[in-house]
Amino acid sequence: MPRRVARARPSFRGAQGRHGRPPGRCAADGHQSQDCQVIGGLLPGPSCLARRGGVRSVETVNGVVVENLVVRYGDVTAVDHASFTAPAAKVTVILGPNGAGKTSTIEVCEGFRKAASGHVSVLGLDPSAGHRDLTGRMGVMLQGGGVYPSARVRDVIAHFCALHDRGMDAHNLVERVGLAHRAGATWRRLSGGEQQRVSLALALAARPDIAFLDEPTSGVDTDGRDIIRAVVRQLADDGCTVVLASHELAEAERIADNVVLFRSGRVIASGQLQDLLQRRGTVGFSSSSALDAVALSAHLGHGVNPRGGGRFEVDAPGTTHLVSMLTGWLADNGHPLDSLDAGTETLEDAYRRLTGAGS
Repeated sequence: MPRRVARARPSFRGAQGRHGRPPGRCAADGHQSQDCQVIGGLLPGPSCLARRGGVRSVETVNGVVVENLVVRYGDVTAVDHASFTAPAAKVTVILGPNGAGKTSTIEVCEGFRKAASGHVSVLGLDPSAGHRDLTGRMGVMLQGGGVYPSARVRDVIAHFCALHDRGMDAHNLVERVGLAHRAGATWRRLSGGEQQRVSLALALAARPDIAFLDEPTSGVDTDGRDIIRAVVRQLADDGCTVVLASHELAEAERIADNVVLFRSGRVIASGQLQDLLQRRGTVGFSSSSALDAVALSAHLGHGVNPRGGGRFEVDAPGTTHLVSMLTGWLADNGHPLDSLDAGTETLEDAYRRLTGAGS
């Protein structure tokens, strides 16, 4: 379901707590903290990402815990008993086609949507009941807009940084998202990809402990994607928990530590990326279409199946020995090796396998 930009604006408000001081200060900094507590018995210790020496130290196993989440719009169930975790200081990508339940799930985690049932914990807090305490610790990047058309890049980023007690340095943030050369441009003059990078900067203005990013690379060119990936990777390396929604499997594979796969409102798989990807049971390669598949099959001791257009598939896992035999035979017989795919499956392969898509 499309989210309303206006509802997400509270995530960018100032970091003042109910007693006029910034929330989210943990015991490690010598202050009491509403978020250093066990919520529902799920987390065994302090749930904050404390700053020691200017660097966050991870004090939780999971930045986000979702258990049996149900979200409904009238009679329509958008999220159907979804359960997953997003480890602290890692990049978790929530994947699925449009309408799969990604945005609805993230809106509940952000505290902007009520769940019909289930339990959600973000940094050890209930995101609805504890939304005020989470506000100064959470960054949110929306799918669109929320910036005045006449606002200049440097001004809007500086304004958002100034709202927060521990806000980022605005000048450095502009450079970090690769917009120093566009700092004086107004929002309306920016390309779609540049607007995405401004939105990312606004999500980071509070120096958040957790960042929810909705389709951050959508409509962004190659150079812009490289910048966004680098920023996201650095966020996690610095101790920030990143939860990123996307429908782009190839893009997610390049950045994810952990993956949650949604389909029709249900979580069909979740876990570390490398654990979801299986080794291929075959070796694919491209060469001359005149290649003698029967002779190669006899040499390898495994079937070689032509797939058309110079593509072939060997019915065996891509061991080092098999690949060596294959490449040696091709060289000895004067055939080129245009491509070779003998490793693990791609995330797209895994998604198709797990969902049965395309079968």
